Amino acid sequence: MSDGQTKSRDADVIEIAGQAVARGQTTTIDIPVADLYTHTKLTMPVTVIRSKKPGPVLFLSAAVHGDELNGVEIIRRVLRLRQLKRLTGTVIAVPIVNVHGFLRNSRYLPDRRDLNRSFPGSSGGSVAGRLAKVFIDEIVMKSDYGIDLHTGAVHRSNLPQIRADLSQDTVRAMADAFGCPLLIDAPLREGSLREYADRKGVPLLLYEAGEALRFDEFSIRAGVRGVVGVMRHLGMLAEQRKPARKQAAPVVAEDSSWERAPESGILRMLVELGQYVEKDQVLAYVADPFGRTEVEVRSEHPGIVIGRTYLPLAHAGDAIYHVARVKGAEKLAERVGAFQEAHEPDSPDDRGLADEPPLV
Repeated sequence: MSDGQTKSRDADVIEIAGQAVARGQTTTIDIPVADLYTHTKLTMPVTVIRSKKPGPVLFLSAAVHGDELNGVEIIRRVLRLRQLKRLTGTVIAVPIVNVHGFLRNSRYLPDRRDLNRSFPGSSGGSVAGRLAKVFIDEIVMKSDYGIDLHTGAVHRSNLPQIRADLSQDTVRAMADAFGCPLLIDAPLREGSLREYADRKGVPLLLYEAGEALRFDEFSIRAGVRGVVGVMRHLGMLAEQRKPARKQAAPVVAEDSSWERAPESGILRMLVELGQYVEKDQVLAYVADPFGRTEVEVRSEHPGIVIGRTYLPLAHAGDAIYHVARVKGAEKLAERVGAFQEAHEPDSPDDRGLADEPPLV
């Protein structure tokens, strides 16, 4: 719950979509959502894992934007962890929230609305409003905490990062426990899941990593490890018997801005995610297809690259690089490199978190 609030929603029986789940039970519930045009029934699948021991109720959600897939795989791997056999409390896992968009490989719902601007929704509203209302009533209001998993847009990738209201002690402690080197103190946007959860006293982290419509092994492994870190912090999982090497405290970005293409053309990019850049450093070139003209894209301020496009074509004004201004950006870039190495499949720090072959 919010700071200073200790009462848990972990009752003896939790009811979701009319189905009762008692302590010690694990079940999958199909929550009805708006049907398809064909009169085919459509449901939002939810897995509920409850231990016999009372404890926090944590929801994990992904694909609020239907084309953001990394979170789907993160939740699948979390649900396969051996540690869950010794769970304290309840996990409510919703790997595909926006089932309509997921089926169409689309960020949006059929009504072209963004689900993450439609909360809390309405049972008599649009498709987006109805789905938002169902998710709030059946998932958020049954939970004490939440982790919402996202990626960048199509052809655009994000460095693993946590976005949250860091002014709240509970949220900040969860963000630190997740373990990403970089935190974004992001304002609450009206209509977003974070904003409404905050109103209802449900501390929520938003994890951003990778690119839409793609699996990224690094982002997935970092996400699994982060979820486990938060669950340990909340007392839902036991601490490691042999703790991994101590990580430095995350760095909070002071601000960030997108560097945009000054002209339309063919884009040649020179800087990778997580790299430190200096003020006025050339990040990319935009050229015509004949090589007659070439325009530089420069960084307006020093910082670390937390987002970038992977499409080598740009219209004037297109977002190219997202650069965060942080204190000690050079050292942070080194830590990001070490963070990536720690999530290699053969890394000692990553053992036991996902017995999965790496995706390529």
